[in-house]
Amino acid sequence: MADDLVLRLNKAYASCPKTITWLRPAHPAAVFAELSAACAEFGIDEWDTYAEHGAIERLEQEVKALLGKPAAAYFPSGIMAQQAALRVHSERAGSVRVALPDLSHLLVHEEDGPRIVQHLRMEHLTQGAQAPTAAHLEAIPGLLAAVLVELPLRDAGCLLPTFDELAELSARCHERGVALHIDGARIWESVDYLGRGLAEIAALADTVYVSFYKGLGGLAGSVLLGAEDVLAEARLWRRRMGGTIYRNTAEAVSALAGLRRRLPLMAACARWARSFAAALPAGITVSPSVPHTNQFFVFAPGDPDLINSRLLAHAEANGVALGGPWRSTAEPGRATAELNIGDGALALDPGEIAGIVGELVTPSG
Repeated sequence: MADDLVLRLNKAYASCPKTITWLRPAHPAAVFAELSAACAEFGIDEWDTYAEHGAIERLEQEVKALLGKPAAAYFPSGIMAQQAALRVHSERAGSVRVALPDLSHLLVHEEDGPRIVQHLRMEHLTQGAQAPTAAHLEAIPGLLAAVLVELPLRDAGCLLPTFDELAELSARCHERGVALHIDGARIWESVDYLGRGLAEIAALADTVYVSFYKGLGGLAGSVLLGAEDVLAEARLWRRRMGGTIYRNTAEAVSALAGLRRRLPLMAACARWARSFAAALPAGITVSPSVPHTNQFFVFAPGDPDLINSRLLAHAEANGVALGGPWRSTAEPGRATAELNIGDGALALDPGEIAGIVGELVTPSG
């Protein structure tokens, strides 16, 4: 896949007035103007200091209420938040063993940080594109500090268990005295498929991490939630790892805005994604076969550079960003893309867009 082609495609997409993804301001100045307006709208009139007070306190309180947990702590990154949570569970259990999917963000994208920094030993709860169940836990004997479930499992196409499967796994964890931690980087997008509210989902876990810069469109940041005593220890680890940054107000205000403006749209985006996927021509396959969230993988025969070239020409001629870029797969002659359906799609017809994508990806002529 040609890097310059991807850069050109992304640049063209940034200038498109129509898109199937989330609508974002093009320039930093526009973002800062929106944050200024949000401060006035939300009544934010003081700075936070080292992740305390001000907008940070407001954000922690709102997320705590949404997820029904007794305590919450802001972290500048999810990597830090989850390492803190697992370190606390490990020290309490007297074990360094943590069970999690082999496709977990912690194992795929974090440069072996949990092992090197926190001295954790990772056991594979699942392998490949599998949603975790109690049966997977049963296959791991011995003392465990925690089980981590990523809702959804992004590197498996945003795959989710059913709520009943998650509840059964939670019950088995607690029978064994194992803490259940939810990696909820995209938990906001998971509610529609799971069919339960955020608080009912979060109640199954001892700790939950949520992110603000993905589906919610915030600048950065995360919150870790759980019991008061667990979060008190996690705050110590936040300090030890350099997470008490002097000012975090901009990030917190952007997260508050995302909770108000994007969270109510998540279910509609997931439904649009399913309608779009169902309307794609037979040559394009989807994983999961029916998307669990608004984010999923698509696969098709073809050369990714040719597909991206056609998408680029269409974007430049019609002003519509149709997702991608497409990339090569391990299977020769086959390409893939990850699509993340956002509020920009809601003004478009999913069947019509699926037909256009089909013609560009697998042209009939």
